[in-house]
Amino acid sequence: MAFSFKAFHIEDHGCGMPVSTDGVLLGAWAPLTEAKRVLDIGAGSGLLSLMAAQRSEAEILAVELDGSAAHASRANFNSSPWASRLTLYQGSIQSYCDEHASADAAPFDHILCNPPYFETGPRSDDPKRAIARHTEQLSFDELCLAIKQLLKPQGQASLILPVQSLDRFERAAIEQSLRLAARVSVSSTPHKPCNRQLLLLEHVKEGEAVTTPEAHSALYIRETDGRYSEAMVRLTQDFYLKL
Repeated sequence: MAFSFKAFHIEDHGCGMPVSTDGVLLGAWAPLTEAKRVLDIGAGSGLLSLMAAQRSEAEILAVELDGSAAHASRANFNSSPWASRLTLYQGSIQSYCDEHASADAAPFDHILCNPPYFETGPRSDDPKRAIARHTEQLSFDELCLAIKQLLKPQGQASLILPVQSLDRFERAAIEQSLRLAARVSVSSTPHKPCNRQLLLLEHVKEGEAVTTPEAHSALYIRETDGRYSEAMVRLTQDFYLKL
């Protein structure tokens, strides 16, 4: 399926996870102002990498395991205005960490990830979608270890997760001396409960408690009449064509 944004175009045929509101929210929200090198873990069609390229001057590395998704990412990168700043590594993030363990330590200022989050439950009949949504190929423990290894001491990582996965993810983060610096509770409308959390992760600094309170805010996507909320428009108007 094709999806056009204001400054780039996405073809996500063969990708386990197509372009989604979750991805757009994460790509628009992540604080990238100071980032010089950005890592996109599980890039899929390359959406987060392309949004990061539009929003910053950073060099961006996308890591994608699936061959079809990696092919789509390459094509989307090459047809974008930022092809010279976008690089793709085809393989798992675990393999990338192993290959670069003795190289430049913690090379990234910011890490982006819209991770697999189902640890149990029914699997999609589409094997690519099942891999993209379930944690067998990338557990929370493995993801947090990769973030710890690849994120600079003052760097940050931005993720989005369903609320039911948050406790398990936080435990994995704490095991790697990572803490939540900020979170945004996301709901579909003002009167519905939060179903997603935008998360900002960072290393625990020397002398700081893992449980130091984080900044917490809320966002709802649409008004009750179906219009995008003002906050959603402000966040995504540089991307969505009709805003």
